[in-house]
Amino acid sequence: MILGFAGIAFWNWYDSKKRRELLGAWAVGKGWRFQPGKVSGPAAEYPGLKFFDRGHSRSACNIISGEHNGRSVRLMDYRYVTGSGKSRTTHHVGVLIMRTDFPTIPLTIRRENPFDKVTEFFGADDIDFESAEFSRKFYVKSNDRKWAYDVIHQRTMDFLLASPSYEIAFGMQEIAITKSRKLSPQGYDEALALATGFYDLVPDYVIRQMNGAAD
Repeated sequence: MILGFAGIAFWNWYDSKKRRELLGAWAVGKGWRFQPGKVSGPAAEYPGLKFFDRGHSRSACNIISGEHNGRSVRLMDYRYVTGSGKSRTTHHVGVLIMRTDFPTIPLTIRRENPFDKVTEFFGADDIDFESAEFSRKFYVKSNDRKWAYDVIHQRTMDFLLASPSYEIAFGMQEIAITKSRKLSPQGYDEALALATGFYDLVPDYVIRQMNGAAD
């Protein structure tokens, strides 16, 4: 039993070491900064990103910072814990955050799951759109429906329907792409392409309105 635990501990250490080396090399190749050390949960930095409020014992590591097309980006391995004792579960999330040039309103977009149908039955409905296919496949939540309709127009819906499955969220002045697992460099590239494509589809008039409202 002792040898078994020792073997698991060694494998976890070795796997984490190889991951740090892989991410570090990938980040350096892009001219980005890599910070492997663990830090406490970044919820205070992004008050509009509610997924950072989930669970307890929150922390982040393997943090990568840089710029993409003139926009500030930050990537990280994020983890949090739910439950305790035998019911304790550690959740790993790959996170990419892109700073926007305009204020944003919290909004969540993700693929629907069977649990959403249950909550819908009890009145916790999401926002529906003219596209029946999009409304059937995606769960959209925001306290500001007009904002949701402004940023999710037909071209955006077509783009998301053809894109890989990630959760998308707007905070106060950022767009975040997340996945419920650690992301490889290829996964981060995929998330970066999704964030960039979604960002570029935000209409100019919406950006002008949001910047005007902030003045």
